[in-house]
Amino acid sequence: MMIYLISLGAGVLMGFIYGLIGVRSPAPPAVALVGLLGMLAGGQILPIAKQLLHKDFSLAWFRHECAPEITGVTPPVATKKENS
Repeated sequence: MMIYLISLGAGVLMGFIYGLIGVRSPAPPAVALVGLLGMLAGGQILPIAKQLLHKDFSLAWFRHECAPEITGVTPPVATKKENS
């Protein structure tokens, strides 16, 4: 039940922001898709920051952990070169 309340709250907040900037809701498709991409990318800021702080950031980690969250595509199989 809590996830639905959080989702509703996020929707209300976005509706408020749309009202402030004068975008119709529902937003035009291009605006909505760009906003969705921003939300998905923004959700990965914290994991990337943690990796950078621990100096464990690598392209292989990003492709396996972050890219699937943003694109919805399953992570690629790591090659031997990436595991080395």
